[in-house]
Amino acid sequence: MAHSYALVRLGSVANVRSGFAFKSDDMGDTGRPLIKIKNVVPPSVDVADCDRIPDNVIATIPDVERYAITPGDILIAMTGATVGKVGCFPVTRERFYLNQRVGKVYLTSPGKADYRFLYYVLSQDTYVNQMFGTADGSAQANISGAQIERLEIPMPPLPEQRAIAHILGTLDDKIESNRRMNETLDAMARALFKSWFVDFDPVRAKAEGRDTELPKHIAGLFPDSFEDSELGEIPRGWTVKSVGDVAIVVGGTTPSTKNSAYWDGGKHAWATPKDLSALAVPVLLDTERRITDTGLAQIGSGLLPKGTVLLSSRAPIGYLAVAEIPIAINQGFIAMTPKAGTSNLFLLLWASAAHEDIVSRANGSTFLEISKTNFRPIPIIAPSANVMRKFDQLVRPVYERIVECARESRQLAATRDVLLPKLISGELRLANKKHWLPSLSNG
Repeated sequence: MAHSYALVRLGSVANVRSGFAFKSDDMGDTGRPLIKIKNVVPPSVDVADCDRIPDNVIATIPDVERYAITPGDILIAMTGATVGKVGCFPVTRERFYLNQRVGKVYLTSPGKADYRFLYYVLSQDTYVNQMFGTADGSAQANISGAQIERLEIPMPPLPEQRAIAHILGTLDDKIESNRRMNETLDAMARALFKSWFVDFDPVRAKAEGRDTELPKHIAGLFPDSFEDSELGEIPRGWTVKSVGDVAIVVGGTTPSTKNSAYWDGGKHAWATPKDLSALAVPVLLDTERRITDTGLAQIGSGLLPKGTVLLSSRAPIGYLAVAEIPIAINQGFIAMTPKAGTSNLFLLLWASAAHEDIVSRANGSTFLEISKTNFRPIPIIAPSANVMRKFDQLVRPVYERIVECARESRQLAATRDVLLPKLISGELRLANKKHWLPSLSNG
């Protein structure tokens, strides 16, 4: 890549130091959260799945605060298959600490380099791949802080670095804001489903003579007593059905990848579980691969309609999404198209809540898989038509807002990915910085 900016070694403006060698025997479920290699999940750092170190162990470590992590810190995986992966530490409520073999970038020349600019430089595939290629080790790849510091990076004048970081950061901040919004909206939908269809809160309140805390026109839709069923007590008048009673359940297939007629120039979205694996919310807007009309003809389930609920049926079981486009699927899915009177959002949230039950019906020697034959008979508590309709009316706007945020974030990420290498290399210069992205800074 030809740079119009001067190249300098990273080590001339920053140091890279690994975290502390916490002992595995000390790690558990209580104490201070610890960031390990597994938590570096670009472009961020996953703080949801962390091992913890007890406070009494933390207290014994000299100068332990040098291993503390603050929002905005640049972290780099230094060992294993993810060597070179870069994540920006998010805003958190807890104090996190850094484990060994995860590098943290420390700015040493504030007058020469902008920290967020360094993050965008190091997060580019060019430098991630360079770090991976530099790594050594026979059992697994390793890279040292000194090796990372030898990377040659573009170094515009500081005002330009800050302008570039502001433009890219504005895009990322809006993406992060959308992520948090969707996390909240998704939690709201799940909470309502659990209250109505798992805990039966409105029915239980009425049966006990308590206020349902719902508007009268909604509270009136629920019965005030329970009756026995094969699944135990359920609200009176509701029924136990099978998944196959409330949805059309189908699978997919993979037409021969050696036959170019099935793939070249394909226009139909074709999904594999990989397309769902990185979704922050259960919304599928596009797929990595597309299939032709000829290829589609090889798939018995054909092109499934928008609104179909997708569940990965193996390796692993449980990825979930609503397809926001007509879609064909491979053999790694169970697809549910709701029958009349059933909300696809009800099916989506049911499948999430029933995960353990679904997995318990799977089998397989190489990996667990839930077949359509085992999936269709799974019992499901079906509410009255009025309750189902009201649930959909309440949750649908929430879901549509999630889709809107997901679409916007996708567009923003595409814009960022185009701008990033051009801005950092100097191919695109900021002649009139104040006019860039004026509306995004206001959210």
